[in-house]
Amino acid sequence: MLFHSSLRKELTRNFGATLVVLVTIVMTVMLIRTLGRASAGSINPSEVVLILGYTVLGYLATILTLSLFIAITSALTRMYGSSEMVVWFSCGRGLASFLRPLLQFSIPILLLIALLATLVWPWTNLQIEQLRERYQSRGDIERVAPGQFMESAGGRRVFFIDKKSEDKSIGKNIFISTMTPEKNTIISAHEGRIDNTQESGQFLVLSSGMRVETDKDSGNMRISTFSGYENRISDEPAVFGASPRPRLQSTLALLQGGEHDQQAELSWRLGLILVAFNCVLLALAATRVNPRVARSAGLIFTLLAFATYYNMISVGETWIRGGHISTVAYMLLLHGGVFLLALGWMAWRERNWRGIRPPATPAAATP
Repeated sequence: MLFHSSLRKELTRNFGATLVVLVTIVMTVMLIRTLGRASAGSINPSEVVLILGYTVLGYLATILTLSLFIAITSALTRMYGSSEMVVWFSCGRGLASFLRPLLQFSIPILLLIALLATLVWPWTNLQIEQLRERYQSRGDIERVAPGQFMESAGGRRVFFIDKKSEDKSIGKNIFISTMTPEKNTIISAHEGRIDNTQESGQFLVLSSGMRVETDKDSGNMRISTFSGYENRISDEPAVFGASPRPRLQSTLALLQGGEHDQQAELSWRLGLILVAFNCVLLALAATRVNPRVARSAGLIFTLLAFATYYNMISVGETWIRGGHISTVAYMLLLHGGVFLLALGWMAWRERNWRGIRPPATPAAATP
């Protein structure tokens, strides 16, 4: 059918172009953020691209929702501006008749968003967390590149390693400078390694070195040599996979769990799906062209509406986590309210359009 095919073709072009632009913007922002985390020592610099891919994949549901919202708004705005909508309305087409082609185009995208929100989002979070924990658990010695200085422990400790052995957990020719409010300590050792086996925490085990301790108040210096020396670098031993946070749990585990944190995360994931569906209705109900206003006003409205809706999901997640409201109640209040608002807006515009349509002119009587 001409009506459906022409609308779907325009939606496809707009959606593809918008998706490429948004993915590029998100990748640029996430790349800058990921590089900042790598420079701060929280993630492995060699895994920046991998973490970037996981991050973008995790946020792809949000990107698809916004792309769908913008694509529908742009297509309808163009049709209003070129008086194409007037032609369809004059042929007896109302706003409700646009729902079918819009949903036919949107359903595959909505299914993909549901898959990303319920399955891919926790999986990508888990992969990123495992990479981060694996890198953090290696300790300061393994993270320091040979010939480079690196700060740790909140900037109070500076490491330098001349070279590494074949075993990456062992460093050679180590220099450590530690600053505390009371004293400065400089330690040099021939070799060092990280010990994660002790229950009291992580220890740096040094061998064949010298320790120079300077008191800041008196200026007294104390020099000592050692054949073996242990220095605590973490109060907690490295533990993987203990009590995973809700954002790392599967959607099935969240459905079975009853804690507030789990319900809050569940409301976030299900909310992404409902936001995508409601955005289709909002785009159809709210899009129109005012001759006195630039066509970019529709895009501005789309961005503001999406940002407000998206932030309301975050607010609801906070309220549910704090136990102020139940998950079902908030989802009915927010998503159900937006759904009724979109339908009511659409019905009002449909009635208004049909009410102002001029009556048909009666045919002239033939002599």
